Amino acid sequence: MRKNRSAPGKPPVIDPYLPRNGNYGYRVSRYELDLEYRVSANRLTGSATVTAVTLAALSSFSLDLSDALRVSKVSVNGRRPQGYRTSDGKLRITLAAPLPAGAAMTVEVRYSGNPRPIRSLWGEVGWEELTNGVLVAGQPNGAASWFPCDDHPGAKASYRIQISTDSPYAAIANGALTSRRVRAGQTTWTYELAEPTSTYLVTLQIGDYVAHKLPKSGKAEKADKDSVPMQAFLPAHLRDDFDHDFARQPQMMKLFTKLFGPYPLVDGYTVVVTDDDLEIPLEAQGISIFGANHCDGSRRSERLIAHELAHQWFGNSVTVRRWRDIWLHEGFACYAEWLWSEESGGPSADEWARHYYEKLVDSPQDLLLADPGPEDMFDDRVYKRGALTLHSLRGVLGDKNFFALLRDWTTRHRHATVVTDDFTGLAAHYAEETLRPLWDAWLHSTAVPQL
Repeated sequence: MRKNRSAPGKPPVIDPYLPRNGNYGYRVSRYELDLEYRVSANRLTGSATVTAVTLAALSSFSLDLSDALRVSKVSVNGRRPQGYRTSDGKLRITLAAPLPAGAAMTVEVRYSGNPRPIRSLWGEVGWEELTNGVLVAGQPNGAASWFPCDDHPGAKASYRIQISTDSPYAAIANGALTSRRVRAGQTTWTYELAEPTSTYLVTLQIGDYVAHKLPKSGKAEKADKDSVPMQAFLPAHLRDDFDHDFARQPQMMKLFTKLFGPYPLVDGYTVVVTDDDLEIPLEAQGISIFGANHCDGSRRSERLIAHELAHQWFGNSVTVRRWRDIWLHEGFACYAEWLWSEESGGPSADEWARHYYEKLVDSPQDLLLADPGPEDMFDDRVYKRGALTLHSLRGVLGDKNFFALLRDWTTRHRHATVVTDDFTGLAAHYAEETLRPLWDAWLHSTAVPQL
């Protein structure tokens, strides 16, 4: 087991997978971002208002913020602090007077600069310029590339995001679009995201996009209170390919709400397709982002469409508290791919399980699913072994209890954070025999067990 160790004189590490991320002493409840962005110059000017409560007496605290952004003003509860400085990805603030535990704290930060991705163990993450626009891919530690925050999955908050940019461009962010105002060649878009959301799942997408509404997941002939509104933003020239490649997304939504429980977001689901190719699609709260290469009229990316949609339940609503438990995101979304394949006339979940089991047996057997280590947390073996763990559990519980467990899981932990023990503990209530041998074999051993 990896221990939380810190150098003397430094605050303890919140998550050893991302030892520089996260901050102690307070809990954020809301972010309000007022942003202006010039596409041609990649120039971002912003004001972030962070509402929080102190968890301990504070004389100083920090926020995560990229060194590419320059801070010009800070206030705490309307007063200037004693001082502030930015270095090593942190904005460190020293208060003029200490705050007691349980105090309300409103922090306003004005900043500007030319945002760029954050270099990480997994490549560049966060703010990324496209050929004609911008995308934000925040997982796992990219949120600080564009706003000051407590950048850790266990820290969830609500958001208001207001973004002004050049009028030819559409700006898409999480939540409901509450206003759109055009003035002097710029359009200001305002979004409200009420559901508690981890910082890495907050996104901004800017491009020469047209809006396209998709059929709802419910019955078309009558209003259905359980149907989920869906829309897309994409380049106009990809519209025909999109209509073919994403045609079965409403059926996916219908299947997943049946198997996993109600769709967890009140404002529906949005797909963004960029005009650039992307190596992999990306999930955000209520939004999935695909590249033009995933929308080519071939329908070859349908499993990825299912995978990203499933993340709205597993990863976005029910989110890991620490990155070591990422199989609770990726294993579940991967298994959703297999369930969709079975539903849509492709190979069954059992056939996919056997197919990937053989591949897993032929791969290095040195990965511990319950704690894969930061280098391997996005390894494909986490995805496939996680899905195989669920398939093995389904075999033990039977379909009725297995899917009842999944619905209970998504309902009980809706918009909350979890660890692996939460899932194994809940699963015990649906089993007639101990599940310990299954967990020991699949989660806590490196060898691939018998399927």
